[in-house]
Amino acid sequence: MNDSLQDQLNAAIQIERLVDTAVKLIGIPSPTLSAKSAADKLAEILEVDGFKVERPDANWPESPAVFVSYDSGQPGKTLQFNGHLDTVHLPFVEPRIEDGKLYGSGASDMKGGVAAMCEALRILRDTGLLKSGKILLTAHDHHEGPWGDGRQIKALIEEGYVGDGVLIPEYLSECLPVLGRGMAILDVNITREGETVHEVQGGLEQPSVIAAGAKLICRFSELDIQLTKLTHPLGARESVFIGQVHAGEIYNQSPTEFYLQGTRRWLPGSSKDEVEKQFHDILKEVGELKGIKVEGKFNFMLDSYELNQDNPLLPAFQSAYLKVTNRSLPLGPKPFLDDGNIFISKADIPAITHGPAAKGAHTVNEEVPIDELKRVALIYALTAILFCAESDE
Repeated sequence: MNDSLQDQLNAAIQIERLVDTAVKLIGIPSPTLSAKSAADKLAEILEVDGFKVERPDANWPESPAVFVSYDSGQPGKTLQFNGHLDTVHLPFVEPRIEDGKLYGSGASDMKGGVAAMCEALRILRDTGLLKSGKILLTAHDHHEGPWGDGRQIKALIEEGYVGDGVLIPEYLSECLPVLGRGMAILDVNITREGETVHEVQGGLEQPSVIAAGAKLICRFSELDIQLTKLTHPLGARESVFIGQVHAGEIYNQSPTEFYLQGTRRWLPGSSKDEVEKQFHDILKEVGELKGIKVEGKFNFMLDSYELNQDNPLLPAFQSAYLKVTNRSLPLGPKPFLDDGNIFISKADIPAITHGPAAKGAHTVNEEVPIDELKRVALIYALTAILFCAESDE
């Protein structure tokens, strides 16, 4: 890969076009299950750019996905750029640009990344440097949990809207993730019969859902300490995490319900069924307390995976990254769950998560440097040229 190739791609990137795409997408509220307007806008943008856009329902007709194919006209591999257009359910923040950074709902997770992959597609088309193979671009709803269940990307895969390798521009930039943990969302309700009562009017005599909840928290904490022994050489470990607990309405009232929600993450080698049984065994133990009823849901999201490092997508990406940044990206674990888990564990299609060095995901303070969006677009385009040139023979 010579300097001329990179120079041509770099010269073809239009920052104003890239930023305009991101701002238009961020400016449309699109909480999970309600991303249709954002998908419509992306389809409109790509159609104006001269691409033929398809809108497959992908098992969610309320918000059809966006699909574009760009073919070099010569045999080769197919690289897919995949992103989600839905955002977590938080107050909407309008887009703005300050000091070279882009702010607003979805700026980092992941409308900025979607705009970068669109720009990569454009510069490949504009320069004609993709000499073999083709590019697919997919964007969809139903990504963010617990509201979405990943049905759209699963349907896209089942319906054949998929390449030989995938790049996903989530906000991960410090390592090349070759390992992903499985995850389930844990929901637990602890209840007692009767009504809420004042502490001094019978409250002390009631079974305590809070005491039962405390026992549950202790058992989960003990389990998490045990799980520190289940650590992968790349650094990731299994875990159980408690994110929220609720009980009671006032300081001297005996409540009838305790609620807990958290996550359970596991490494390749641990089965989902074994992990789920472990969860229910702990609930059964707490449920043995007198007068207490414990009900829990193990909401399975996605399974774990380990990427085959012999796949040609990895050296193609590493070569592109090295050319753009003058350094190699270390291998590492992916800290969060994303569509890569689906591509790899469900369809055995190699997927690399790499996006801008952004901040504030799952908060109201999302931000991404515009220079990072440019970097991602350039790396994606270079990776496509290298990967698509690989022969299937």
